[in-house]
Amino acid sequence: MKITMRVTGPIVIAALLAMGCASEKTDTPPDKGAAQEEKEDVNAITIRPEMEQRIKVGKPAMVALADKLQVPSQVEVNEERLVRIGSYVTGRVIDIYVMLGDTVEAGQSLARISSPELTQAQLAYLRASSLTTLAQKAAERAHHLLAADVIGVAEMQRRESELQVSRAELEAAADHLRLLGVDSKALKELAKAGTILPSVSINTPRSGIVIARNVITGQVVQPADQLFGVADLSSVWVVGDVPEQIARDVRVGQHVEINVPALGQTSFDGLIIFVADTVNPLTRTVMVRTMVENPRRRLKPDMLATMHIIDNPHESLVVPETAVVREANQDYVFIAQGDKRFLRVPVELGPEVADVRPVLKGLTPEQSIVVDGAFHLDNERKLAELE
Repeated sequence: MKITMRVTGPIVIAALLAMGCASEKTDTPPDKGAAQEEKEDVNAITIRPEMEQRIKVGKPAMVALADKLQVPSQVEVNEERLVRIGSYVTGRVIDIYVMLGDTVEAGQSLARISSPELTQAQLAYLRASSLTTLAQKAAERAHHLLAADVIGVAEMQRRESELQVSRAELEAAADHLRLLGVDSKALKELAKAGTILPSVSINTPRSGIVIARNVITGQVVQPADQLFGVADLSSVWVVGDVPEQIARDVRVGQHVEINVPALGQTSFDGLIIFVADTVNPLTRTVMVRTMVENPRRRLKPDMLATMHIIDNPHESLVVPETAVVREANQDYVFIAQGDKRFLRVPVELGPEVADVRPVLKGLTPEQSIVVDGAFHLDNERKLAELE
């Protein structure tokens, strides 16, 4: 059986028109303006009346900012107030009077040493003293004999010369004993009584704290040995190494802030007293030394510290930290558009300095922004986006 299908003209024309319209709709590119408007709507928020009290609108401010350069440092003894004490002679330590940490006064005895060298030096002094006495009497006798015309002027002058040599030898012997630690009082007693001192004491020339003791009783010591260290810790040094790139901003007389982790949040004021003129070729750093007053002795040598060096201030546009929200490693602020509408815009900010963030890019001083409450506003925006 053969079936024949007949299509009328108007129906064909309608079908062709429908196909043409569909093809035209498919080929038409998307409306970019609409997409942009949809994207902006994601960052826009219109707040409810009760939300107004939770945010504060203001403008970015121009302030003078001074960066703090953090320099790893260490507390050290103030070497201007440190004395290292050794023995004056080669001998044996027979007594020690102090321990580590003891407070000592200038002139106080730390230990006592007996030495054959000390004995020989005292004998030499007594011998010189005796010869000087004899020469003095001979010179006086020569004056009387010259007056009586018994001797000539030449003989009198010879005895005067011998007296001068004897006095010089006596003074040299006394200086030798002083170098060996014999004080003036003991020297006078030696000259008066002629009694040999069996030992000599090691005294401290400075008041302070005994921070080193490298000797025990019975030990044989030499003048090159360092037996004690005494330091005045009421003032200490804090020494750090500043990278050469920022060393140009460091100068003598500049005040710095010192923080010591072992002492918690306590900070100390330091004064830069030395900036090295050379660069360490291994670390590419410049040594900086600061002086810090330490009346309560809280800072102890070898403590780790951080030196905060304040850089030169410069004018910068800043926003409060409370104005910034962060998402996907990008900082944003909200710009006030009026009529309770706000727009979140990306900005480029510097590190935080004193609760503010320097603006590097994305804002101008004339724009009104949310300076407080940006976090709450961003939460509202996210909730509106979910709806």
